[in-house]
Amino acid sequence: MEKYLMAIDAGTGSVRVILFDTLGNERFVAQSEWTHHEDQRYPGSMDFDIDQNIGIIMELIKEIFAKSGVQPETIAAISTTSMREAIVLYDEDGKELWACANVDSRANDEVAKLYKISDTIETEIHHLSGQTFSLGAIPRILWVKKNIPETYDKIKYVTMLNDWITYRLTGVISVEPSNGCTTGLFDLKKRAWDPGISEKVGLRSDIFPVVNESGSIIGHVTEEFAALTGLSTKTLVVAGGGDAQLGCIGMGVIGEGEAAVLGGSFWQYEYTTSQVEINDACKVRVNCHSIPNTWQYEAIAFFPGLIMRWFRDTFCELEAHLQQETGESIYAQMEKRAKQVPAGCHGMICTFSDKMNYFSWKHAAPSFIDFKFNHSFTKATFYRAIMENAAFVTKGNMDEVFKTTNKLPDSIVFGGGASKSDLWCQIVADVLNMKVKVPVVKESTALGAAICAGVGAGVYESFHDAIERVVKFEKTFEPNESNHSIYEELYKKWEAVYKVHLALADEGMTDHMWIAPGL
Repeated sequence: MEKYLMAIDAGTGSVRVILFDTLGNERFVAQSEWTHHEDQRYPGSMDFDIDQNIGIIMELIKEIFAKSGVQPETIAAISTTSMREAIVLYDEDGKELWACANVDSRANDEVAKLYKISDTIETEIHHLSGQTFSLGAIPRILWVKKNIPETYDKIKYVTMLNDWITYRLTGVISVEPSNGCTTGLFDLKKRAWDPGISEKVGLRSDIFPVVNESGSIIGHVTEEFAALTGLSTKTLVVAGGGDAQLGCIGMGVIGEGEAAVLGGSFWQYEYTTSQVEINDACKVRVNCHSIPNTWQYEAIAFFPGLIMRWFRDTFCELEAHLQQETGESIYAQMEKRAKQVPAGCHGMICTFSDKMNYFSWKHAAPSFIDFKFNHSFTKATFYRAIMENAAFVTKGNMDEVFKTTNKLPDSIVFGGGASKSDLWCQIVADVLNMKVKVPVVKESTALGAAICAGVGAGVYESFHDAIERVVKFEKTFEPNESNHSIYEELYKKWEAVYKVHLALADEGMTDHMWIAPGL
């Protein structure tokens, strides 16, 4: 009887349940877009609706069974992955008390108070944990302490979103290091909670569950969850990890000096190492990889995938009509036209995300600048400019990691939804002046979760064995020298323009697209 591995992938913009066979082939997919709403009382908040969203996940699992006809007992194991930084707080009975999504930025006052403790407190914590206050859990839990103290007093545990899904499957509350470390409450090198950090910032140090490495068996599907979804209680549930780290596993990026770009709602540049050091010049985050005794320097671009979705939904009504009539997706139609636009978009620049500065993390108002009122500047020109901007941010982020490591990768593995676009892959290769490899399975994060499930269930002997057996590459993009020359000059212009745009936002003339709490 054929065996399957299930991945539950809870991203920022959507959630997916994907069934893989043991050779790493994606067999069945169920997906739903979801939205995380701002609580109007608290500007910058991004609530995560526990009840609604677990309902969506359960419906997707049932949809998988309806689509596939697969028998529940043939699913050997399940693992989970999610957006990083999203946290869930629980009481002693395991009831969820409070949860927020990843870029929740309501905790401005708390960050300001943290800076008053010491001028160097953020740097000290960064040296220990690899994190700053920008996206970590520390300011958010302090916000709960101040604003809803009755909830804070009840906290027994804190976990990440992927751990919460694992908890709902098994009834076991635990955390794995690749996402748990993004709280800022981990000792990065020890890959474990550091109660001393909690004490330093005025948080309780008794709210930390057990830590299990990715690929560890957590338990079996409970009778309750099996009854609600159709899953079997014989199916193992295995610790997964953060989306970027599992995406790297799904692309085979686990060795020294290997690097990846994950192109989803956010884009992450990941550089892998077995020897991690953080110094004062380091302006990026450093995370535990989902492989034991391995870490990654990471730099993030905000919203490329979400901006593409915004463009699709806002400007592509005709393409949506044609999609219904012909079956050709909006993205495929737009890409076909954007390929006809020359590299550099006739000099027009798009700005949204800035390159990463983890200690002063903010983004200017998004814009298109230097376009002309002539027929060269079509909808496709603006579409391509969004793609080029994402590649420029990636180049800037790679340069930032290089300043710390003094090393560049030989090539880039490009995964996630954006890697389905041949044009985007080529633009990345041209901007970086580097070979770009694209795996067969584009949903690399989900494949990484499936690999974790398979390692835990003994389907694979190890992560290395799994990668050798299931990770395959379908395309390689070599940089175009002529295009690279154009992009080298345009990148300098992009940097200069962005600096001015960021100053405008800092002066209050425009609104920041996003700004970290306390800045």
